[in-house]
Amino acid sequence: MTPPTRVRQRILWLTVAGYMVTYMDRLVMSPAVPAIQKEFGFSLVTMGWILSSFRWGYALFQIPAGWLGDRIGPRRALALIAAWWSAFTSLQAVSWNAGSLAVFRFLFGVGQAGAFPIATRALSRWMLASERGYAQGITHAGSRVGGAVTPYVAVLIMTAAGWRATFLLFGAIALAWAALWYWYYRDTPAEHGAVNQAERELIGAPARATRGAPVPWRAILASANVWTLSAMYFCFGYCVAMYQDWFPKYLHDRRGFKLREMGFYASLPLAAGALGNLAGGWLSDLWAKRTGDLRNARRGVAVAGFLGGAAAILPATFTANPYTSVWYTCLALFALESTVGAAWAIPMDIGADSAGSVAAVMNTCGNIGGALSPLLLAYLVRSWGWETPFTVAAAVSVAAAVLFWNIDASRSIPALHPRPPGGRT
Repeated sequence: MTPPTRVRQRILWLTVAGYMVTYMDRLVMSPAVPAIQKEFGFSLVTMGWILSSFRWGYALFQIPAGWLGDRIGPRRALALIAAWWSAFTSLQAVSWNAGSLAVFRFLFGVGQAGAFPIATRALSRWMLASERGYAQGITHAGSRVGGAVTPYVAVLIMTAAGWRATFLLFGAIALAWAALWYWYYRDTPAEHGAVNQAERELIGAPARATRGAPVPWRAILASANVWTLSAMYFCFGYCVAMYQDWFPKYLHDRRGFKLREMGFYASLPLAAGALGNLAGGWLSDLWAKRTGDLRNARRGVAVAGFLGGAAAILPATFTANPYTSVWYTCLALFALESTVGAAWAIPMDIGADSAGSVAAVMNTCGNIGGALSPLLLAYLVRSWGWETPFTVAAAVSVAAAVLFWNIDASRSIPALHPRPPGGRT
C-alpha cells in the first residue's frame, strides 16, 4: 500500500513562514519608535495614536477579509493581501509627518487584517481534527519567532542604514512570500498535484473547495460561544498589544537600556511567547486526544495560561531590577501566548467551512482591544507612570481566564454542518 504523501505538512510550514512575515512587518515599528520620535519630535501620546492606527485598520477589516478568504479561496486571498501589506510596509519609509505615517500604518493594518482568519480557513481543509491545536500553536509560534528576531535585526539595520531602510527590506520579504504561497498552495488537497490518494483519504477533504458559498452570518452572530470567544480575545489582544508595541520603548525609557541592549532584551519575551504557543497548542491537542474531552482540553490550557500571565506581570512591573523585570516578562508572555493554540483552534472546532469568518469575528474583537491598548497606555503613563498600564493588564488577564472557562469548543454553531473529521483523530 502506498503511504500518504506529506503535502499538508509542507502547507503547514509554508503557513508558519507566512505568520513569521506578518509579525516581522508588524513589529518593525516597535524598535524604531525612539528614532522616529527623535527625528520628528513626536510626543508619547502622538506616537500612541500612530501605533493605534495600525490596529484600527487591522480590527475593522477582519470580517471583510475573512469573508474574502471564504469567497475566493485562501490561495488567491492570502497572496493578494500579502502583496498589499508589503507595499504599505515599504511606504512607511517615505513618511514625512505624523499624519502620513498614521495613514500608511492604517492601510498596512487593512492588508494584514485577513492574514490569520484566511490562514485558519486555509488550514481547515488540510489539517486532521487531531492536528488543529498543534497547527494553530505552531503557526502562531512562527509569528512570535518572527517578532522575536525583529527588534534585534531591526536595530542592526537601523544603526547601519537608518530606520527607513528596515521598512523597505521587511516589505520586500512579504512580497516574496506572497509569490511562493500562490505558487505552491491549493485550496483543497484534491487540487494539489503532489497529493496522492492515501493522503486525500487521510485528510478526508472534499473534492472541491466551497468557494463562493454564502457565509452564514446570522448563525455565527447568534452564537453565544462566538461572542464569549470574542470577548476573551479582546482581553488577550489588549494585553499582548501592549508588549508588542511599547515594550522596547519601556525598556529604553523606564528601565534604562541602551539601543543595542534594548533590541536584544525586547526580543526575549517574544521568543518565550513562541515557546508558549508551541506548548499550549501541543498540550491542548494531547489532552483532547487522550481524554476525548475537547471542551476541557481547550479551556484548561487557556485558563491556566491567563492566570499564569497575570501572576507574572505584577512582579515584572514592580521589581527594581531591570533584568529581573525582563525575565518575569518572559514568563508572562510564555503563559499568555500558551492560550493562542487553543483559542485559534476553536473557530475550526465550531465553525466548519466558515472557520475563517468565525476567526474574523474573534480577531476583530481581539484587535479592538489591541487598538485601545497602545493609546490608553500613552495616557496612563503620562498621568500615573509606567506601572499603571501593566497592573491593568494583569486584571484584564484574569477577566480573560473567566471568559475562557465559559467557552465550549465541543458545541458547534447549530446552523452549520461541519464536515466529518476525516482520517484518524
